Amino acid sequence: MGMWVFGYGSLIWKAGFNYDDRLVGFIKDYRHVFYQAKTDHMGTPECPGRTVTLEPANGEVCWGAAYKISKKEDKENAITHLEVREKQYDKKAYFDFFTDPTATILAIPGVNIASPDKKLNKNYLGPASLEEIAKQIINAEGPSGPNRLPLPTRKRLFFYLDAKINM
Repeated sequence: MGMWVFGYGSLIWKAGFNYDDRLVGFIKDYRHVFYQAKTDHMGTPECPGRTVTLEPANGEVCWGAAYKISKKEDKENAITHLEVREKQYDKKAYFDFFTDPTATILAIPGVNIASPDKKLNKNYLGPASLEEIAKQIINAEGPSGPNRLPLPTRKRLFFYLDAKINM
């Protein structure tokens, strides 16, 4: 039996784990927002970067990629990889995944998201002006490098997928 993982941010272009199949599609009633701090890879606690998370948004769609993982060893490796990579997200959610607007449900992939509850998620930054978000992204740097390098790639990809990005 296969396991599905839905990527809506950097997992779209850099999964970091083995998979059997990759499908482009979307989940409903959510949108991308740059409301989550990144203090472990592209930022530090003193100067956090910002990374994308999901926010409920009635009537919107969030495009991404779903990865099917079938082999037991690949599943275990993917889970271990994602636990480290996504450790600053405090919530796991399950969504219906669609491949086109008229498609039936494909799978219910697991997704790491950031809740807006500051008691549960110390890294939730929340809304800010476009200027504040841009300044934070440009200035943050961590062990994996500058937070600003992936931004043009992220924006091009989201626009390519016709996703609506709300900063």
